[in-house]
Amino acid sequence: MTIAVTAVSGQLGAAIAKALVAMNTGEPIVGLARTPEKAKGLDIEVRPGDYDNLEQLRASFTGVDTVLLVSGMAAPEDRIGQHRNVINAAKAAGVKKIVYTSVQGAEEGTAFSPIIQSNRQTEVDVRESGLDWVIGRNGIYIEPDVEYIDTYRKAGEITNCAGDGRCGYTTRGELAFAYARMLTSASHNGHTYNLHGALLTQSELAAFMNQAFGTALIYRAMSFDDYKADRIAELGAFIGTIIAGIYQGIQNGALDIPSDFATAAGRPHQSWQEYFGSNSE
Repeated sequence: MTIAVTAVSGQLGAAIAKALVAMNTGEPIVGLARTPEKAKGLDIEVRPGDYDNLEQLRASFTGVDTVLLVSGMAAPEDRIGQHRNVINAAKAAGVKKIVYTSVQGAEEGTAFSPIIQSNRQTEVDVRESGLDWVIGRNGIYIEPDVEYIDTYRKAGEITNCAGDGRCGYTTRGELAFAYARMLTSASHNGHTYNLHGALLTQSELAAFMNQAFGTALIYRAMSFDDYKADRIAELGAFIGTIIAGIYQGIQNGALDIPSDFATAAGRPHQSWQEYFGSNSE
C-alpha cells in the first residue's frame, strides 16, 4: 500500500512522512511538494505536488493507495478549490483512501472563522468523495510559544485576547504519530477526530514556560481589537488577523472541547509536564 503525503516541504507534512518511515511497516512512502527541492533529506521519493495543478497532482498520485491531504495555507476563498484539486486528482488516479488535516475553531463569530468554514467545506468534500476517509481536527500548535520565548522573556509577560479560555494545544510530533496510524489502519475509516492534549489556559501555559525556561512570565489579557492591531503590526493583515481570531476563539470557548487523540493514536497525548521538561533550558 503506497502512501502519499502532501506538502512534505512544510513542517507538519515532513513530520508525518518521518513518522510513517519510523513505523517501518513496509509500505512505500511518497512525498508531494510544490517545490520538491525543498523537501530533501526525508529519505523518501518526492514528487511535484502543486495544489493549483490538477494534472500534475493526478500524475504524482499514480500508483498511490492512500493520500494524506495537509490543509493548504492559501486564503479561504482559494483553498477550497485547491483541496478539491487534490481530492479529484486522487480519485482520477485510483486512490482508495484520503486522510485530511483539518483544524479546530469557531465556525462563526471570530476572525479565524473564514478559515474554519473553508476547512469544514473540505471535510464535506472528503466525506462525499466516494473514497475511504479519516479527518483529523488539529488543536493549536504549542511550538510557536516555545519558539517565542526570547520575546516573552524580554516582555516579562504573555499577552493575547484569550482571557481565561482553555485551549486544546498539541505538537506537530504528536499529530504526526496519530496521522501515521490513521493512514495505516482501516479501523479509523469514517471517523473525525479532535487531536490535542490536555487543555491549558494562558496562565497555565505561562507557568509551564516558567518551569522550562526559568522565567517569571505572567499572563496579561488584551482586548481583541488591541491584540489584532498588535498582530497585524508585526505579521501583516492576513496572518495577524488569523492569529488574533484563533485567540478570540479560545476566549469564546471554541477550543475547550474533548480530545479523541488516544483513540486516533492508540496511546494518550504526551503530557505538558513531559513536553516542557524535555524543552527546558
